[in-house]
Formats: sequence, C-alpha cells, structure tokens
Amino acid sequence: MLSIHFARHLMVAGLATLLWAAMAAAAHAAEPPLTLDAAVRRGLARAPQLDARTADTAAAREEAARAGQLPDPTLTFGLSNFPVTSPGAFSLRSDGMTARTIGVVQAIPSRTARRAERALASARVDAAQADSVVAAQSVRERIADAWIDDWAVEQQRELLLALHDEDALAVQIAQARLRGGEGGAADALAARTEIATLDNRIEAAGADLAAAQAGLQRWLGGPPGTLAMTQDFSRLPVEADRLASSVDQQAPLRVWAAREQVAQAALEQARAARHPDWSVSASYGHRAPGLSDMVMLEVGVSLPLFTRNRQDRGISARQAQWDAVQADHEDARRAQREVVARAVAAWQGWGQQIARYRQTLLPLARDRAQVALAGYRGGGSLQPWLDARRAEIELRLSYADALAARARLWAALAFLLPPEVTP
Repeated sequence: MLSIHFARHLMVAGLATLLWAAMAAAAHAAEPPLTLDAAVRRGLARAPQLDARTADTAAAREEAARAGQLPDPTLTFGLSNFPVTSPGAFSLRSDGMTARTIGVVQAIPSRTARRAERALASARVDAAQADSVVAAQSVRERIADAWIDDWAVEQQRELLLALHDEDALAVQIAQARLRGGEGGAADALAARTEIATLDNRIEAAGADLAAAQAGLQRWLGGPPGTLAMTQDFSRLPVEADRLASSVDQQAPLRVWAAREQVAQAALEQARAARHPDWSVSASYGHRAPGLSDMVMLEVGVSLPLFTRNRQDRGISARQAQWDAVQADHEDARRAQREVVARAVAAWQGWGQQIARYRQTLLPLARDRAQVALAGYRGGGSLQPWLDARRAEIELRLSYADALAARARLWAALAFLLPPEVTP
C-alpha cells in the first residue's frame, strides 16, 4: 500500500514538473526577440558600474554642499595669570589676576578662499557627472559588443547549417553510385567525412553561441533568449561627418572639459591663499570671590608677507597643472579625431566587402558547388565538389567575420555621442 502511495506521489510530482517546464517554455516562446536597443536599455538599467558612478556624483554633491562653510568653532578653557613662583605659587587665590577661563575661537577664512573652495567643489561635481557619461557610453558599447557576439555566432551557425542538406545529398549520391557499381568506396567515405567535418564546425559554432550568450547574460542579468536578427549595421544613427565635427561632445572627451574646470578652480584656490584669513575669539575669566570676572575679545588676521616660497610656489604649481591638463586635452582631442576617422574608414571598408560577398563571392561559390555536385551526379569526379565545398565553407566563415567586424565598428561609432545630443 505504501509503495502504491509513493508511486502516486512520484507521478503527481512528475506531472507538476512537466507542467512547470511547459509553462516556462511557453513563456519563453512568448517573449519577443531581443533587439539591440532593448538589450542596451535592459543592461543600462542593471549595470552596477552606473550605480557606482551615481554614488560618486552624490558624494561630490554632498562635498559641494559643505564647501565654503566656516570651520567649526574651537572651545578653549584654562587658567590665566596663574602664579608659579613664591610668594603664592600654585594658588588660585594668592593673586587677584588669576582667573579660570573658558572661551570660543572662530576662524574666518577670506571670502575669496571660500568662493574658490565652492568653485572647486562644483567643478568636482561636474567631473563626477562627466565620469558617469563616460561610464554609460562604455557600458552601452560593451552591451552592444556582447549582443553582436551572440548575433555574429548565430549568423555563422545559420550559414553553415544552410550547407548541411547539400552535404547529405552528396553522401546519398556517393552511396547510390557505390551500390550501382559506378563509384568507389573512397568517394563515399570522403562524402561522409565532409559532412562529419561540417557537423563539427556547426557544433563548434553552437559552443561559441553558448559562450556568447553567457557574455550577454552578464550584462542583462538573465538569459537573453532569441535575438532579433533585423539590426541594420549598414547605417550609422549619426552621420559620419557629424561624428568628425563633434569630437568635443563625444563621451570620451567630456571628462577633459571637467578636468580643466577642476584645474582652473584649484588654481583660483591657490591664488586665494594670498588673501589674509581672520579669526575672532572671546573668553570669560572667573576670578576669586570678591573680585570681578573678566571678558576678553580678540581679533586676529594672518599676514601673508613671505609669499615667494609659500603662496607663489603653490600658484605656480597649480598653473603648471592647468597647463598640463590643457595640453593633455588637446592631445586627447587629436587622438579622438584619429580614432573616429579610422573607425569610419574601416566600417565603410567592411561595408564594401560585405556587399561584394553578397553580390559576387557567395553566389559564385554557391554556383561552383552546385555545378560540381551536378557533375558528380552525372558521373564525374567527387574531388571538384569537395574542393568547392571547402572553399565555400571558408568563404562563408570569412563573410560571418566581416559581418561581426562591421557590427563592432558600428557599435563603437554609434554610442560616441551621449543620448542627449543624439538626434
């Protein structure tokens, strides 16, 4: 009785598992194919790097909110006019001037220094925001690269799968000729070897596809599912001429303007050190009974008299740093122009090669293999078909590589301009 109950329990559990798997498969099938834009949006929403940059910006804003504020006051307490020699040494009552004091000291930096501190903090906020723009551009491009890796392997696998039926037909023809006494066993073995080699390439593409999906899942936080194969990599979302003329607006250059602002603000802060700082102190002194208490007020001012080896050195150092940032900015601008020009030229070159593949090379390779197979069926040699088939496989793999190369260059160019300046 127990075994029947246990068997019934297993059957119910098995049915529930099958039902759950069927529902999961149906839900997965109901999901629309994942486009490149959808993958980028999903990845951006789940990118820890952007959360980190957002936290950096929040930290910079908090620092900016407290910049330029007066420093905390200092509480002082002690003894004044305390005798330490005879007569009356170490007595609080032997001298009428002895008092126990408590007071407050407030340092007041110059208005110029506080203004410079606020400007430096504001520049650091801008720098943190620029870092966020650069990070978002990097994340978008890396998500696109991961999507393209998946897409390119799928393209390669489809190109190889399209040849499988013809390889199977060649095996059937070789076996039929062998049975009819018109062909040799070597041809039949060669045809079977060819289809097995093709199967190996397809299996390798399947393994590459699994690896590429793992790379995309790293950004999406879940399985990517089926990709939409409709992305057009033959047209850039921004014209190449505009990319060449908008280098300073591109994400990699955004950080340099912010760095110049930080260097300029640091220079102004160094110059502000030439302005005197002030301080105000007040103390209350309690004396022995019968004697009046006393109050003391003091105002202090710093005297930046010897600036040659102090403030002037600091100003010179900050000036040199600002000059260095400007020079580095110009170098980065020139390098970015080169990067864009090279990427555009390479992208256009791959586009021309892909057009030649589609219009000439792939059709010729297809015709050559079909003519060779027809000749073998008509009694000719198998070797011309084997040569044509291997050449066509290599050509298709080269075509898939060209598609991937152009797509990666497209991604590198498409995300240079942040979304707010992209039409």
